Amino acid sequence: MTRQRLQKLIAAAGLCSRRRAEQWLQEGRVTVDQRVAHLGDQADPDLETIRVDGRLLNISDQRRVLLLNKPIGVICSCHDPQGRTTVMDLLPASQRNGLHPVGRLDADSRGALLLTDAGALTLKLTHPRYDHIKTYRVWVQGRPQQTTLERWRQGLWLDGRQTRPATVQLLRQQGPCSLLEVMLKEGRNRQIRRVAEVLGHPVLDLQRIAIADLQLGDLVEGCWRQLSTTEWAPLLDGDAPRTQRQRPCD
Repeated sequence: MTRQRLQKLIAAAGLCSRRRAEQWLQEGRVTVDQRVAHLGDQADPDLETIRVDGRLLNISDQRRVLLLNKPIGVICSCHDPQGRTTVMDLLPASQRNGLHPVGRLDADSRGALLLTDAGALTLKLTHPRYDHIKTYRVWVQGRPQQTTLERWRQGLWLDGRQTRPATVQLLRQQGPCSLLEVMLKEGRNRQIRRVAEVLGHPVLDLQRIAIADLQLGDLVEGCWRQLSTTEWAPLLDGDAPRTQRQRPCD
């Protein structure tokens, strides 16, 4: 391997974003061959020993993160005892090893879903304290009044506790139906569907279009692409990820 900037090597190992790695370098937390490294330094991990907080940086142990456009009817599980199609069935067998879905998306919902073998990323995206936003486009029956949308924004009681405040915008109306954009910082079981039902506007179609700043974009339904480390590593510390070109279906 050729010499590369240390912040790039640290990010490639999946520890953090490049921006956070630069901070670690400035804080003296990175060493190369037992010498404290500085911002701008380069190293070759094949020839030099790189440590972060005393722990060896293992470049070869890179985590995988896939963005999948899940179709309706596909189960968010690694295995299904009823023999239904799972999200793992949408991947080539060579790509499935070690991966698991990050969170859930109902069988009758579609859109963005992450698959990964990075446990730290799963925790960051599924635990509500990290406040990662998920964005949905939702067709509902009827034409919700602004007072109804405000109730949704403020939170409703489900299962004995109130839902967290949400961002809800009316995008357009078409005949007897309405298209909403809903942004949540939590993901209770069938939350959007249940809230919409309580408010008198049952869901007709639900699509997740973004997880944090990872946009579904024009990724074809049923297809996936592998994210670069620079796209998903910022989710570990809250930095904004970069975009990458779509990967075709295999």
